[in-house]
Amino acid sequence: MLNRNVYNDLKKWKNSTGKKTCLLLGGVRQCGKTFIVREFGRQEYESFVEINFIMEPRMKDVFSGNIEVNNIIKRIKLLKPSASFIPGKTLLFLDEIQDCPEARTSLKFFAEDRQYDVIASGSLLGVGFGDVHSIPVGYESRIRMYPLDFHEFLWANGIDEDAISDLKKYSDGLTKVNSAVDSTLIEKLREYMVVGGLPDAVNEYIASGDYASVHEVQERILMDYQDDIAKYAESGDRIKAKQCFLSIPKQLTKDNHKFQYSVVEKRGTARKFANSIDWLTASGMIYVSNNVNTPSFPLKAYSIDDQFRIYLCDIGLYNAMFGYQMKEAIISDKLTGPAKGSDYEALIADIFSKKGYKLYYYKRADSTLEIEFLLEKDAEVVPVEVKAKKGPTKSLNEILKDDNITAGYKLSNRNTGREDKKIILPLYMAMFL
Repeated sequence: MLNRNVYNDLKKWKNSTGKKTCLLLGGVRQCGKTFIVREFGRQEYESFVEINFIMEPRMKDVFSGNIEVNNIIKRIKLLKPSASFIPGKTLLFLDEIQDCPEARTSLKFFAEDRQYDVIASGSLLGVGFGDVHSIPVGYESRIRMYPLDFHEFLWANGIDEDAISDLKKYSDGLTKVNSAVDSTLIEKLREYMVVGGLPDAVNEYIASGDYASVHEVQERILMDYQDDIAKYAESGDRIKAKQCFLSIPKQLTKDNHKFQYSVVEKRGTARKFANSIDWLTASGMIYVSNNVNTPSFPLKAYSIDDQFRIYLCDIGLYNAMFGYQMKEAIISDKLTGPAKGSDYEALIADIFSKKGYKLYYYKRADSTLEIEFLLEKDAEVVPVEVKAKKGPTKSLNEILKDDNITAGYKLSNRNTGREDKKIILPLYMAMFL
């Protein structure tokens, strides 16, 4: 079993006091939602009942008509005679709930009834509820699940939490990392770049150690995502959303990483493609990073809506879009040129996004100044410059002259260090920021 941080979030929800809500677990397809809820239900409850509305379409009828809780339970038992509902000790799991809008409405009544805990999950919760008659506002809590992050990837590869905690001490104290440890972490980071964090890919890598087999898994997932676009996107946006999705590698490897509609289609415009970008964002397939006109808190107030970069939801999947030879180039450290810089930028976007950060960047049109990431922490802006190789950080040095910015980070292949307000960390330590 892959250890996942979200398991602790599920336990906190289960043990919460006061008004109990149903839980809506979102996340991109195949990030491990179904597996983790099954494990949680079997480990933490006396009884676990699962309904998957795609695999069991007849179960949609359970939520038609009168959706008072006792009526729903009676109907479930008729269709699932083995289902056991023990008040206070049962978890009901409604999977792929986007295919049954009436089940979403029923969450209010389960929350009011309080006899049974309910987790609802789905891959496209942000886009798949157009027919819900009544959104149960105030009766559901939300948790977003991501593919494995680098921290979880290390767990999966046999590096325990004690070793990771020791590594964090190097980060906190800015002390030099032992060369053998440093080399091992760089190797693991490259493995993460090509395998990524989608559980099927990670499990295949652990089982076989074969990058070709991993690539086959990733190609299947990429096709699944495109199938989701064809199934769930609005009819007028399906082809356009797929075009935007497939353009991501070209968008990030060009000189200006800003998303340009003309890369999607010659003379493409926001008017034609903006809805497609919104859909892909809501689906969880992509993360959007907006440029800001000033690096000041709160960044949202200075966000430039029509200047943004797009990153795929998983670094391994992103690199799979380039083909198998990309894996060989990364693992052997033969990747060069703009592709290398953009790949490490995509890696850090992956790490930050999976930690829950909203992404921003800073690039001025009238200068070469560019900061790949601006984070918000303790009501302050923290600039982060990413270097795929050793080199100067002119942009970071310039922005650190701002008295309102107390510190900034350079992530590169260098060991730890500090130069006044600039903190230097190896790329793999981005997981601690």
